[in-house]
Amino acid sequence: MPQSEHVSAARPEDESEAERRRRRARFLRELAEARALRERVQPRRAKAARLRHAMRMRTFRW
Repeated sequence: MPQSEHVSAARPEDESEAERRRRRARFLRELAEARALRERVQPRRAKAARLRHAMRMRTFRW
């Protein structure tokens, strides 16, 4: 395999914006699924995390 083919295949700038957005959307979907699963598995910890987040948002200064 010529060196130039390997280099172009390894460069992330070559991928299209649409491909990058699709990969990002899939990642965010999977992250949301993982969070939902964790909330179902550990409801007390998830509730505490939600309350901490709410407190952080209330005390944040814009």
